[in-house]
Amino acid sequence: MKKILLSLVAIATLSLSSFGQAPEGFKYQAVVRDAGGLILNNQAVGMRLTVQQGSYWRNWVYTETFSTTTNAYGLVNLEIGTGTTTDDFTTIDWANGPYFMETAVDFLGGMTWVVMGTSQLMSVPYALHSKTAENVTNDLVDDADADPDQ
Repeated sequence: MKKILLSLVAIATLSLSSFGQAPEGFKYQAVVRDAGGLILNNQAVGMRLTVQQGSYWRNWVYTETFSTTTNAYGLVNLEIGTGTTTDDFTTIDWANGPYFMETAVDFLGGMTWVVMGTSQLMSVPYALHSKTAENVTNDLVDDADADPDQ
């Protein structure tokens, strides 16, 4: 009985691990400064990050907020896609860009936003590598296509 139970647990574990997906999010890092340019170290701040489609000033497709604390160097490390939001990060159609990200900060850690800037989201190495998927020359998997070598 123990062998059967152990086998079922092993099969379930292997089955679940086979559903690996690309991460739904990306890292964001910034140094927070006040209006005079002074670094705000070890301070609670609110961050609002908005993904905009098509241009830098319209069509918000995703907005999220973070309550975080800067480190000793004024740095915040966030992961876009994991903040507080009512939007669904997985529904963003990344193939239908360009996309821009607006960054807003509340220096007192609340919800009074000061827009710090907007910049276009560019490709990252992880995404650029995916372009090579169509160029595989060593087909070691029998994927039922007409040419077993490709």
